[in-house]
Amino acid sequence: MTTTENGFAALGALPETVAALAKMGITTPFAIQTMTLPIALAGHDLIGQARTGTGKTLGFGVPLLQRVKSKAEGADGMPQALAVVPTRELAVQVAKDLENAGSLRGIRVVTIYGGRAFEPQVETLRKGVDVVVGTPGRLLDLARQGHLDLSAVKVLVLDEADEMLDLGFLPDVERILEQIKGERQTMLFSATMPGPVVAMARRFMKQPTHIRAEEPDENRTVPNTKIFVYRAHSMDKGEVLARILQADGRGLTMVFCRTKRTCDKVAADMVDRGFAAAAVHGDLGQGAREQALRAFRSGKIDVLVATDVAARGIDVADVTHVVNYQCPEDEKVFLHRIGRTGRAGANGVAVTFVDWDDSPKWGLINKALD
Repeated sequence: MTTTENGFAALGALPETVAALAKMGITTPFAIQTMTLPIALAGHDLIGQARTGTGKTLGFGVPLLQRVKSKAEGADGMPQALAVVPTRELAVQVAKDLENAGSLRGIRVVTIYGGRAFEPQVETLRKGVDVVVGTPGRLLDLARQGHLDLSAVKVLVLDEADEMLDLGFLPDVERILEQIKGERQTMLFSATMPGPVVAMARRFMKQPTHIRAEEPDENRTVPNTKIFVYRAHSMDKGEVLARILQADGRGLTMVFCRTKRTCDKVAADMVDRGFAAAAVHGDLGQGAREQALRAFRSGKIDVLVATDVAARGIDVADVTHVVNYQCPEDEKVFLHRIGRTGRAGANGVAVTFVDWDDSPKWGLINKALD
């Protein structure tokens, strides 16, 4: 075992987990993992404040896996761990990471979310699982119908709690928490800590340790991302975007629009200009969304045009460029969008088109970021 692999071992991770992570090419812990693992592995509740792309999934994933048994280790098939996330895409991503990290122990992970038939999910639960990852609405439905028994859950994760608040899921999350009666460890992760999230933490957590993976003001800028602003009339935006997409060294690119109609129009325009582009927004069926995301992750398409809601939970590591085709609503949305690039030490480019009508709004965003 090399010294870098020893990073996770030294923090107390199981040898099987260390080996599984090494197989995934993950040997050196990120800052959030170094900070959370000692506390979480000791069984304490914790609140982790970290942006997406900082490695937080393994920050809670390694301790979560440590607290569950596999079938070979005597597990009876009742869920022992539950991770609640705001979107289908994030559920799929988190489940995949947990499955990979728990692969050498044979940990059974199931993903539960809406927009898909109930029956296969119910059947998987009936066969027995160790870890459940899901979105609040479908989790609550299955629990109420008696298909999802949460009585044996020993470890609970609430990921991107501020996003769950924004999407109106907090009441459902609280109803799920009320179903988990026994002793449990709770880990809550959130980029920001708005009042309702703090109130929920106070109500459902036992003296949590609060960890920040960044200084309070660090998220005001994204250090590895070069930020450009173009004054562009709406008639010229397609041409300017096409030029950006021809840049040397451009990799996967996310283009953000405010409306579904604009998403479709921009994606179609880029396809007409010869780029491999696709749109994702709320009107697309789940199958079509997943197909577009798979194509983007694999590089079959390298331009993904998305609305803010559809992009939540899309966790793709190699995005080199983010383009705000339409000006974001406020600085929080701006930071969320550009946080898709320049991740984990890589360099990124973020471009914002500011139409004349958007000038006052951009002025406020710029002021808030100073």
